[in-house]
Amino acid sequence: MSFTEQSEKKLGSPAEPDEAAIGVTSTSVEINASGHPDQLVRQYGLLRVAGAAITIDNAWVVLGSSISVSILNGGIPGIIYGLLVAGFYYTFIGLSLSELASSLPSSGGVYHWATMVAGPRNGRIVGFFTGWINFFAWMFGLASLVQVTANTVVQMYATYHSEFVSEAWSVYIAYLGVLWVSVACVVFANWLVPHTQNLGMFLVFAGGLATIITLAVMPKKHASNHFVWGSFDENNETGWGGGVAFMSGVLSGTFTIGTPDSITHMAEEVKEPRRNLPKGIMLQIILGTLSAFLFAIVLGYSINDISVLQGGVNTFPLAAIYHQATDSAGATFGLLFIIFLSLMCGVIGTVLTATRTYWALARDNAVPVAHIFSRVNETLSCPVEATVFVGLIVTALGAIPIGSSVGFTNLTGSFIILNSISYAIPFTANVMTGRKNFQPGPFYLGKYGYAVNIIAVLCIALFDIFFCFPAARPFDGTTMNYNSVIIVGIVIITAVLWFTHAVRYYKAPQLQVVFVHDT
Repeated sequence: MSFTEQSEKKLGSPAEPDEAAIGVTSTSVEINASGHPDQLVRQYGLLRVAGAAITIDNAWVVLGSSISVSILNGGIPGIIYGLLVAGFYYTFIGLSLSELASSLPSSGGVYHWATMVAGPRNGRIVGFFTGWINFFAWMFGLASLVQVTANTVVQMYATYHSEFVSEAWSVYIAYLGVLWVSVACVVFANWLVPHTQNLGMFLVFAGGLATIITLAVMPKKHASNHFVWGSFDENNETGWGGGVAFMSGVLSGTFTIGTPDSITHMAEEVKEPRRNLPKGIMLQIILGTLSAFLFAIVLGYSINDISVLQGGVNTFPLAAIYHQATDSAGATFGLLFIIFLSLMCGVIGTVLTATRTYWALARDNAVPVAHIFSRVNETLSCPVEATVFVGLIVTALGAIPIGSSVGFTNLTGSFIILNSISYAIPFTANVMTGRKNFQPGPFYLGKYGYAVNIIAVLCIALFDIFFCFPAARPFDGTTMNYNSVIIVGIVIITAVLWFTHAVRYYKAPQLQVVFVHDT
């Protein structure tokens, strides 16, 4: 079945539904799906957009980098089985996102989709809250990824300096370097960013393969099959029963593959976005799950002393596993260097995603002083002010581990929870309005749409509840899981923005929905 674009429907502001009109847009300036003129260069074809999705996700690297936390929930078996569960339910999320991306490819992503599917009466407020929740999620996600990269840099130095002890301040210095080099790349060398994502995809696959082979071949002694596949109970260090420990431990798997909307915020830089965005989303989930699964297996067999994994937010215990497996500082440094290069490419792509998210909000006057943050330097093909603003916010977030490592760990969990909530809102609105407020694109779920959307929402609701459980029992004020507090805080901040700014100044985006017909 093939589809062709026949006409366009302009969705007027839901606050003024009588102004909605249907017709073919006629203008000398090309208006994209977001209702704005194209200002960015469309430099991402399918290979590049898939490379960006896979690089930002960086599945096997992220799994290994967060192992000091996830290993507590049942050891390696908890990580492997939790990843498979996450891959299963994120498939439904990816399918639901792909359908909406195919209908309305816009840098606003879920923000614009929630506005669209909620309908003229409710779209304005539903889209506003969705957009801000999604933006906060990407701020926390970017901060988490930069922190992991900074830990890698510090550990590379420590590999050849055994007397060095990692401190929070030393990691923060590396954090600042990683972040602002990436920001500078996005601002001053945007033409180079697609090449970094291609490099990142190469490193994910080739570097992952090299790492897997090294960990499989070099260890003088491998862990037992029971340790890798059946030691969940004896390695459950959480104090929770097996069921709760496993369900809350699925957070590791979702953090590994939980970035399926990343490339949707690049929609206005993608060629043929209605077709290429869905392909990129699903490739990221499938290949990310597969690569992380294989890496988790060989990583498990490489562990001789699990106690070395009991680190923290300012440590990188994966290096200890590498050293156990290779018994070589040079080989350990080489494997860490592969991770560093891959992570740097991922940070650059995530800076791009986060800044495009904020810029999309600013263009619709959904943020204070929007006239500044909505500007684009067309020579650089970059919203410079929005990009610098994001960099400043993430700079502040990176200082949290100096005072509270638990607080920063909670921000990492909040990235997954807030991001998935921002997915659930348009999925729920789509079902509640009878899936009639969007025009099907080349990728359309058809009669399976209700089931896929509902399963995605139910899974998000179920797992987000468990992700708010304290990581271990007993717990106190210093070990409490503050994700629920953070979520409520973000909703309150967004509500304040709504009543102090949006009620008066915000108008919902003038979305251009393309009618497509079977030919």
